[in-house]
Amino acid sequence: MKQTTKMSRAVGQLEKIYYHLNVDFFEGALPIPIITVQSKPGSYGHCTTSKVWKRKNDNAYELNIAAEVLDYPIEETLDTMIHEMVHLYCRENGIKEVSRGGKYHNKRFKEEAEKRDLECYKYGQYGWNTKPSDRLIEYALSKEWSEICIGRGMGFQGVRIGGGGTFQPVCQNNGGKRPSSTRKLQCPCCKNSVRATKSVRIMCMDCMEQMIEV
Repeated sequence: MKQTTKMSRAVGQLEKIYYHLNVDFFEGALPIPIITVQSKPGSYGHCTTSKVWKRKNDNAYELNIAAEVLDYPIEETLDTMIHEMVHLYCRENGIKEVSRGGKYHNKRFKEEAEKRDLECYKYGQYGWNTKPSDRLIEYALSKEWSEICIGRGMGFQGVRIGGGGTFQPVCQNNGGKRPSSTRKLQCPCCKNSVRATKSVRIMCMDCMEQMIEV
């Protein structure tokens, strides 16, 4: 599969991912937002609380994936996307899922997130944060979506809120980046690669070489 190394292709892939997640996890009920990639040090993404974008016949929410995490493993991108889609679902259905200025993710957020294959854990002053569950990782693998291979190389500088919306804060361990939930294996000859949820032995049938973790 062709690598995604241009911003136009990256946004197109994010729009495709949103469409499938909307159908598969929200019964296609969510409105279509404007998906952006902006610098957002300290968070994985955000979703505005109102329709801040004007379109020809209507207005739209903004759903942003932080430029600093755009090149994270694909299951992390799905986690961020669903996390923000849960916020969007809640405000479209009158569910108060956050408090304290949009920072604290409460038990109603947790309930809706866990319905969509996210794993929730307590994260200090921000309440419940999310990470991919095993089910979501399997879903990501089944879609065979390619990794987005561009990202803005800036360090994390703490949580910053913008755009009048809720956000998903980064973990403070490991420079803000969670360990990958999957393993990438690559053929040493042709460089074809696959992802797996555990350590496995896989043979490249084109080159008859065992793939190695990279």
